[in-house]
Amino acid sequence: MGKEIVWNVKLFNEITIDELYNILYLRCKVFEVEQNCPYLDTDYKDQKAMHVMGYVDDRLIAYCRLFRSGDYFDEASIGRVVAEKEYRRYGYGHQLMDKAIELLAQVWNENRIVISAQHYLKKFYETHGFLAISDIYLEDNIPHIRMRRE
Repeated sequence: MGKEIVWNVKLFNEITIDELYNILYLRCKVFEVEQNCPYLDTDYKDQKAMHVMGYVDDRLIAYCRLFRSGDYFDEASIGRVVAEKEYRRYGYGHQLMDKAIELLAQVWNENRIVISAQHYLKKFYETHGFLAISDIYLEDNIPHIRMRRE
């Protein structure tokens, strides 16, 4: 079992330079280097998002961004869901999803959530109440599937 994760939740304009660097580093490390997928991560959507950062021993090991209805999709959304490779076995990704769903409901009263999930993680998201609502499609050359939680 891993150590307890400490959550830090901020809007974009509240994020420090060091926090932003750590967010971009983790996203690049996993989505571009580990998954060997060159794409433009900085998409000008971070400014509208709520950022959920999970720390263990003062190290950012889990992260996602949340959107209100209409800011990304018609429904609320969770995106850029990521956990450090060496920490995944401790279930921090599941804790991250639970926290994201809880925050959307508590802060913005959003319960209907849509995600664009990497297809190989379909079962992971199903454990959090998401159901597939599309066929498989390519996004940045990686198979994805649209999923919704009511």
